[in-house]
Amino acid sequence: MTKGSFKLLVLLIALLSGALYFNKSLQTPFIIALNDVKIKYNSLLDHTYNTVEEHFRQKENIQKLRSKLLEYEEQHLISNQLSSELNDMFVLSQSKLNVSPKVELARIISYSTFGDHNKFWLDVNEYNSSKIYGLVYNEYTAGIVVPKNDQALALLNGDPKSSYAVYIGEKLAPGIVKGTHSKELYVEFIPAWINIKEGDEVITSGLDNIFFEGLKVGKVLSISKSQGYQNAVIKPYYTHIQNKYFHIIKEVK
Repeated sequence: MTKGSFKLLVLLIALLSGALYFNKSLQTPFIIALNDVKIKYNSLLDHTYNTVEEHFRQKENIQKLRSKLLEYEEQHLISNQLSSELNDMFVLSQSKLNVSPKVELARIISYSTFGDHNKFWLDVNEYNSSKIYGLVYNEYTAGIVVPKNDQALALLNGDPKSSYAVYIGEKLAPGIVKGTHSKELYVEFIPAWINIKEGDEVITSGLDNIFFEGLKVGKVLSISKSQGYQNAVIKPYYTHIQNKYFHIIKEVK
């Protein structure tokens, strides 16, 4: 651009500016056009601001809702646990056992060995690790409680190490019941001269100082003889269920 052309451009701009300044008819379309641009610019700016603000607000709300959801899920789990435990305690409260200092309610802590449903730790008040206790659920014998590492270990009827003294039938034939890792129990050392039969009821004898006499164990399914004794297969009354409380016999006499 030459020096003369530049001066001419400046002159034209000055004349146009003066015309716009002093002539209202020329100002109007420029002002309208300029205001329209400003409106669109402000609208775009507001929309962008609102979009960004809404995004962060939604993010914050989502985080709050997630936190609330986790809180509600936790409360729901706790409610289910309390409901389950209260139901177990209600069932046991209907038991005809005389709940005294000799008979105490004990709560399951956890299984002692993963996969073995016949062994679990118990929470027992004033636990004496020198004793073996009887374990009862709803008036049926469920197993025994033995010490392990000075803690109370429950052995359900199905465990082979769970054994205690029983009577069989009307003539009260004595024997020793033990678990077999199956649904049935096994009674050994029944005197051969005492008549027993299928269907006879098996109860605790109390002679082992673990249970008191008369608690129900099960019924005789079959009988066999070996080395001068009789043996019997027993169908137990107690079957393993997902309960969380048992009664333990703290003292027999």
